[in-house]
Amino acid sequence: METLLEVRDVHTFIGQYHILQGVSLKVRKGGITALLGRNGAGKTTTLKTILGLTPPRQGEVIFADQPIHEMRSFDIAALGIGFVPEQRAIFRDLSVEENLKIAERKRGDLRRKQEMIFSLFPDLQRLIHLPGTHLSGGQQQMLAIARALVADNRLLLIDEPSEGLAPVIIEQLILAIRQLSAETTILLVEQNFIVAGQLAEDYVIIEEGQSVKTGKMAALVKDEQIIHRYLGAA
Repeated sequence: METLLEVRDVHTFIGQYHILQGVSLKVRKGGITALLGRNGAGKTTTLKTILGLTPPRQGEVIFADQPIHEMRSFDIAALGIGFVPEQRAIFRDLSVEENLKIAERKRGDLRRKQEMIFSLFPDLQRLIHLPGTHLSGGQQQMLAIARALVADNRLLLIDEPSEGLAPVIIEQLILAIRQLSAETTILLVEQNFIVAGQLAEDYVIIEEGQSVKTGKMAALVKDEQIIHRYLGAA
């Protein structure tokens, strides 16, 4: 299938620290790819490097056949890449509707997308006028994902969506992300291997800032040796 995103031997520094030391990955158009690894492996830095928030010092990032590694974050996002950060980062003093409205790139984006968004996250329609401070952790995560859907994004980078959530909310998120993958391509960072295994078709494992393993998720979930070696779980 067609490759939408390719990261080629990327090296990224944060200050004096060499965080990514040769990360390469491909994301197929129209699916979910899981980026896996232990805490501190460089998963979030990889997402930020793709977005230009921590630009690579070496290597290339190619999106839809276009090099983007020397572009500004704003221009990268405008190409159609959305980001759902680990800490959700919603505007807590703004209402659900206002949080969604400020994610528009073009006038009327929310109006065009609201039916799809509210079908994925019915709670948000019910809570549309409430401020972010009144939402539960799960509802805030739903809002963070929904906000990335307002504009026309061809690729979503989602960082740790299940972190800190109750199992029943995680199940709702799994269903929503699975439905969402019919509309857009997803690169998912997820520490919960059970969640990643239920969602992703492909995987990339990084360890100490390097990509070390890639393949089909269906094969990985059966390979206890690789899971234990690189992810510390079996």
